[in-house]
Amino acid sequence: MNKTNTHEILQSAAFKKLVKNRWNISLTFTFIMLFVYIGFLLLVAYDKEALKMQIGDSLNLAIVVGLGIILFSWLITGAYVYWANNYYDKAVKEIKKEII
Repeated sequence: MNKTNTHEILQSAAFKKLVKNRWNISLTFTFIMLFVYIGFLLLVAYDKEALKMQIGDSLNLAIVVGLGIILFSWLITGAYVYWANNYYDKAVKEIKKEII
């Protein structure tokens, strides 16, 4: 691949759309995770009593919420991986076909 092909690919509408979609997905998931984490931190800072609520004999709401955040982060990571494997990678392969 020479510089001309590289420049043409970087300026192509398909490549620009691919980059824009990746940024949109990445930023959306980032802001969702930030919202969840910051929401938890604000809850800890301003309503500690709510997190002390007992759920069973040896479990309180803070533990449940903390585990929920961890599970949510796994789910959102899985959603990103699913998107990348099923949409992003296909688009990259299509762009690569144009090179060859």
